[in-house]
Amino acid sequence: MSNVPYQFPKQTSFYKGKVRDVYGIGDHLLMITSDRISAFDVVLPRLIPFKGQVLNQIASYFLQKTADIVPNWLLATPDPNVAFGLKCQPFPIEMLIRGYLVGHLWREYKAGKRSVCGVSLPEGLVENQQLPTPIITPTTKASEGHDEDISVEEIISQGIVSKEYMDELCQITHRLFQRGQEMASEKNLILVDTKYEFGLYNGKIMLMDEIHTPDSSRYFYKEPYAELFAKGLAQKQLSKEFVREWLIANGFQGKEGQSIPTITDDFVQQISERYILLYEEITGLSFKKEPQEDLTNRIYTNTIQYLKNV
Repeated sequence: MSNVPYQFPKQTSFYKGKVRDVYGIGDHLLMITSDRISAFDVVLPRLIPFKGQVLNQIASYFLQKTADIVPNWLLATPDPNVAFGLKCQPFPIEMLIRGYLVGHLWREYKAGKRSVCGVSLPEGLVENQQLPTPIITPTTKASEGHDEDISVEEIISQGIVSKEYMDELCQITHRLFQRGQEMASEKNLILVDTKYEFGLYNGKIMLMDEIHTPDSSRYFYKEPYAELFAKGLAQKQLSKEFVREWLIANGFQGKEGQSIPTITDDFVQQISERYILLYEEITGLSFKKEPQEDLTNRIYTNTIQYLKNV
C-alpha cells in the first residue's frame, strides 16, 4: 500500500493516523484502513498482510450490529479496506472501558497504583481477574506521542466535554460494551476491554471510527478462562497484546532511546494469521482474502467508482 496520499474528487482534507488514512470529501469522511500496525503509540516498520481488510470489515460488522444503541458515522464500504460516512465533530477523548485487570491496567496496578483515571481499585486483585463491574478509563487524544489517562471528573471540570454529554457518553459506552460482551460470549470469547470514539453530527452523539476490532479491543477465549485463571497461567487471547508482549520481551516499550527490534517475515505472517483468525472467531464468518498484488490501485479504483455516485 502506497505511503503517498491519494487524491480524490471533492477532497477537502487529509489526515494520516497511525493505522488509518482519513480524507475529507465534501461534508463526508473517507477512511482507508492500512496494513500498518502500531504498538505503544509507535507505528512499526512492517506491513501486516490483510490486517487493514480485517479491521475494516470487523468494524463495519459491529457498527451495523450496534446501530440500535447509538447511531454511527458509517454509510458504505466501497472497498474491503475503505469506509465512507458522515463527518462528525469529534470529542477530544477516547472512552476506554475495561472488564478485567489486564494490559495497561494490570501494569499500573502491579506498580502499586490503586486509582486509575479517578476509579478506585480494591486490594488483592491479580492479573486477568474480572473486575466487580466494568470501569471507564478515558484518555485524551494526542495528535502526537502518547494518549494520557484522565478521569471523567477532570474531563468535565476542565471543560473538555460538558457534564450532560459526558453522562450520555458513559451510558452509551457501558451499553456498547455489554452488547460486545454478549456477542463475544456467543462465539466462546470474552470481550476484555475496548475503546470507543464519539463525535457530534447535527448536535447528536454519533459513534465514530471503528468498534470491537483487535486494534481497539482485547479478547480472551471463554472456555479455558477459569482453568487458566485458577492456575495463574497466561490467558489464551485474540488481540494485539501478543505483539506488545513480544516487543517488551525484545526491549521495546516506545520509550525514549529504545529501538524497535527487527520484525521477521515469520512474525509478520503470525500477526497476519492472528488477525484473520480473530475475524472468523468473532464474526463467525469465513474470511475472504481479497487480491493484494496491486492493493493501492484496487483501493483507488473501487473508491473512485463509488464516489462517482455520491
